[in-house]
Amino acid sequence: MLKPEEYMLPCLNKKLLGIDCMGCGMQRSLSLILQGEFTAAFHMYPAIYTLIALFGVVVINYFINFKHAYKIIITLAITNAVIIIGSFILKTFYN
Repeated sequence: MLKPEEYMLPCLNKKLLGIDCMGCGMQRSLSLILQGEFTAAFHMYPAIYTLIALFGVVVINYFINFKHAYKIIITLAITNAVIIIGSFILKTFYN
């Protein structure tokens, strides 16, 4: 049986410097979502659901322009930045 973990890209930052980057855990989190483990996916990478929402809004807006798409995209982008930076700080300095 194929395991998604076998095909994941290694984190060069972790490999070269020995510390996690701000994206570490994203691939594993997506893998967990595909396996139906939604809570574990959130714990692995807290910004995963807002990133999926951002990607979804951008794709939908590409095909169907809607009125407040720009505001939604900017709000989701800022929310993602705050979550990613916050979780990185917590993971790096408080673990």
